[in-house]
Amino acid sequence: MNKKTNYGLKIICLNRKASFNYFFEDLLEAGIVLKGSEIKSIREGKVNIADAYAVEKKGEIVLMNSHISSYKQASYSNHNPIDERKLLLNKKEINKLIGKMQRDGFTIVPTKMYFKKGKAKIELAVAKGKKQYDKRATKKNRDWNREKSRYIRKSS
Repeated sequence: MNKKTNYGLKIICLNRKASFNYFFEDLLEAGIVLKGSEIKSIREGKVNIADAYAVEKKGEIVLMNSHISSYKQASYSNHNPIDERKLLLNKKEINKLIGKMQRDGFTIVPTKMYFKKGKAKIELAVAKGKKQYDKRATKKNRDWNREKSRYIRKSS
């Protein structure tokens, strides 16, 4: 059986905190509008999307609170590290996301940023926030699975 692999995929950064804080309902891939100094800084891996989220502004989806460090060699034409960045989506996808955001408790959270065939892409998740007891249950299951694997390793 042939297994498909993503040859053009290079992960830049992950948002591990998102899977702990949210239930994911839907995943979506989007492009990002970037300046030259921003893409050079991303290629160096100086990006953080841990506190980022997406909102709707004037019929477009915009990434807020993502931090792309300034590029050292881009003297006067440098960018603002914390800036709004437009996401590239089809009109149908934008309408779908806006409709899901209007529902109670849903938000759009970036889960990872990566290069796909040389283009910077971001994976968005339509997510609902977890309550404190959900987070405790997740932690309990994770600890139990870790202990179970240790026990199986020792017994064999």
